[in-house]
Amino acid sequence: MKNKFSHENKMRLIFGGIFIFLVLVEVYIALFVRDDFIRPYFGDVIVVWVIYAFVRMFLKAKPYIALPVFIFIFSVLVETGQYFKMVDVIGLGHIEFFRILMGTSFSWIDIICYGAGCALLLGGEIFWRCKTENEKQSRK
Repeated sequence: MKNKFSHENKMRLIFGGIFIFLVLVEVYIALFVRDDFIRPYFGDVIVVWVIYAFVRMFLKAKPYIALPVFIFIFSVLVETGQYFKMVDVIGLGHIEFFRILMGTSFSWIDIICYGAGCALLLGGEIFWRCKTENEKQSRK
């Protein structure tokens, strides 16, 4: 009997599971972790992984070298929006959900953490690309 799920659909399910797991980790950190490292730094590293997993649910199962770069640019834009108090500018500053979602305070350290998270993602994409190209070469 033929497998009902293609490789792409399996990868989408895997990234969906990773996305849900990482969101739960972020919620746990936000609600229960009160320290000087995990919450302020590692949480910002993980948030770019959440975005990555979400986007990968909708992409074909192949390496996307540029995706971590785009996520970093998006993250910097969001952080820049915090500098300019965009949540207040667009009139959503009185709603706690949007204050948490969009953030309210600019930090260069956050940008460094986003960069570190995206660098790890880029390393993974490069590794995956090399691995798939080596597998293609060995099949020839």
